[in-house]
Amino acid sequence: MNHRRKKHEPCTRRTAAIWPVLGCLACVLNLMFAGILVARAQGSTPDDFLNQVGFDQRLEKQVPLDLPFRDEAGKGVRLGDYFGTRPVILTLNYFECPNLCTLVLSGLGAGLQSMSLRMGQDFDVVSVSIDPREKPDLAAAKKATYLEHYGRPGDAAGWHFLTGEQGSITQLAKAVGFHYAYDPQQNQFAHPAGIMMLTPQGKIARYFYGIEFAPRDLRLGLVEASAGQIGTPLDQVLLRCYHYDPVAGKYTVVVENVVRLASVVTVLIVGTALFALFRRERRRVLRE
Repeated sequence: MNHRRKKHEPCTRRTAAIWPVLGCLACVLNLMFAGILVARAQGSTPDDFLNQVGFDQRLEKQVPLDLPFRDEAGKGVRLGDYFGTRPVILTLNYFECPNLCTLVLSGLGAGLQSMSLRMGQDFDVVSVSIDPREKPDLAAAKKATYLEHYGRPGDAAGWHFLTGEQGSITQLAKAVGFHYAYDPQQNQFAHPAGIMMLTPQGKIARYFYGIEFAPRDLRLGLVEASAGQIGTPLDQVLLRCYHYDPVAGKYTVVVENVVRLASVVTVLIVGTALFALFRRERRRVLRE
């Protein structure tokens, strides 16, 4: 099932003379609410970039695990080195991005920080640069920065920052439906904002859009991507109440399932109470 991200026109200039900062913030929030934020070089037109940028959802598709990259230490690796036992959160960014990539990675770190699931134990994060000019030393510096913000030093081995040649980058971006464009005049990339959840076998399970990621969505996405191998029984209950919406790129409440679950819980509570009353009454009769 393919879902192409919608394109959005730039916000119009605020006419009010007061509170210009609030006007800019409102413009950004409007774009977020619409479901996509695009990093666009200044001076570029929408026709040049927005028509080329977005996500094509390719749920259940296999990513090529034999693609070669280099990790933040400069070691040659294969994408498949990070798969096999745990689900993986995949991000495509470039490490010298002046704005959007920082927001995406910071938002991801903040969402993960609020979860009890641990990076490197329950799941891994793989951040791949889309700029073939970037090298492992820059990847290492960025990893140190985001891990400091993440605040869990013991999880450092679970977040991987990779660089690679154009061929590997292009194949990976194509496999996950990540469309981006480069502006040589501004030396910047236009790209969509979002992350992907992959199964331990390297199949695409979920897409999440934007620059903020709710801990609930991240947790449920990881639990589903792992086929229930991580998480708790409560997560399985929540998955009956929340449904993944591929168009919105998030989990939404399924009212019918919530009502059914509430009915079952009510019956169990009433049944337990009646059983307790019956046992107590029976004991009273026996004593008499």
